Amino acid sequence: MKTILALDQSTSSSKALLYSVSGELIDKTANDHQQHYPQPGWVEHDAEEIYRNSLAALRTLLDRNPAAQRDLVCLSITNQGETIVVCDKATGRTLHDPIVWQCRRGEAICKELIAEGHNAQDQQMTGLKIDTYFPAAKLKWLFDNYPGIKQQITGGNALIGTIDTYLIYRLTNGRCFATDHTNACRTLLYDIGQLQWDQTLGDLFDVPVDALPTVRESSAIFDETDLNGHLKQPIPICGVMGDSQAALFAERCFYPGMAKVTFGTGSSVLLNIGDRLKLSDSGIVTTLGWVLANQPTYAFEGIINFTGATLTWLRDQLELITESGETAAMAQSVPDNGGVYLVPAFVGLSAPYWRPNAKGAIVGLPPSATRNHVARAALEAIAYRVRDVLGLMARDSGMSPQYIHGDGGAVSNRFLMQFVADITRYTIRASQLAELSALGAVMSGMLGTGIAGSLEDLEQLAHQFEDYSPILDEELAQEYYAGWQRAVQMVL
Repeated sequence: MKTILALDQSTSSSKALLYSVSGELIDKTANDHQQHYPQPGWVEHDAEEIYRNSLAALRTLLDRNPAAQRDLVCLSITNQGETIVVCDKATGRTLHDPIVWQCRRGEAICKELIAEGHNAQDQQMTGLKIDTYFPAAKLKWLFDNYPGIKQQITGGNALIGTIDTYLIYRLTNGRCFATDHTNACRTLLYDIGQLQWDQTLGDLFDVPVDALPTVRESSAIFDETDLNGHLKQPIPICGVMGDSQAALFAERCFYPGMAKVTFGTGSSVLLNIGDRLKLSDSGIVTTLGWVLANQPTYAFEGIINFTGATLTWLRDQLELITESGETAAMAQSVPDNGGVYLVPAFVGLSAPYWRPNAKGAIVGLPPSATRNHVARAALEAIAYRVRDVLGLMARDSGMSPQYIHGDGGAVSNRFLMQFVADITRYTIRASQLAELSALGAVMSGMLGTGIAGSLEDLEQLAHQFEDYSPILDEELAQEYYAGWQRAVQMVL
């Protein structure tokens, strides 16, 4: 049986997955990696740990499924977006720990550039806002504070890339230094209308664009890998996509007006807006969903930087829960939120507010509030943030989706899914397929290797879901949301 190997390198782990060519998940394994917080608001990873973990997970999975090695079609890769790596060209070793998408160290640089009036021009070219969520400002910070790294870059001895680029470079022993459009467009250095790196943008952030990777379509054959000698015969690397766009692809949101929400560490709300570039002036960014046969598909995106991570905070910092799954029962144990709202601005508030200096808060605490109210407030906050974004997307695109496709670990939380439907007033089509980002990369790999001949072929792959339609009285839903808006204003 032909199989496809996938690597899902996320914010918290490196996961290896094995799929049949009909899209069925056969087996998976994962290795977690550490999060490093050198200062408040700073987040880093250890690239060597990520590479070791990725390689170990892939090898473990293949050793557990020896028959699969004989008929491997390719290796597909999906990755945490916006995390940036600077590495030595000769060895692939990093010159600084990867700076993670959550990190806020470029905040002062972004403020300065916005004050100088660069935001509008930048959005015209990149579709994005000048914000430290994206790596360009963090690269400028890195070069300003470590001039030796900048010298390595300008001397042609070092390279800059997102996590996918770094992994491909290491897995091919330095032969392939490339990324795909879905990762390139998240850097603030890529012109999404022209589909190329732009030197004007590079100059704005003091980043030499010739140190950036070649950009290819997600379904391109990037190179070959033998997993550093583990495979007897090398296999092509084909199917490379940033995690959020890969989930949109896996949900089969191939046509304008189709939308999805990924409920992960953070959340990305994506709405397919077709092949014509449109911009929003309401805090929504525009991104590339994918490029296929030289034809771009654009999407509106609302970025929510703390969703599942809020539940992790309840567990690890407040110690109110022992695991995230408890929160559904806790939320249902109280009749309502008791007036308690949690605004998860732990690293600022992203779309549609774009206030990186905002701080998190729990507001409206009466003496009768319990840990159950706080847990419920944490879940409700995810739904309110999704509504914030969807409302603006619908207005600015003129599109009203029939369904909002949902994926990610939190779709198993039935209270959350129902509350998202109640607050947004959309039917939430919660995918029952695991690992949507990996599946999206695999589906792209199917196109690139000829397993699938078209998007229509991919639509025929099995897709299971559960629908959650609004059942809460609309007036009460509006009352809840108005309370959320008041809470946000207190924080802002």
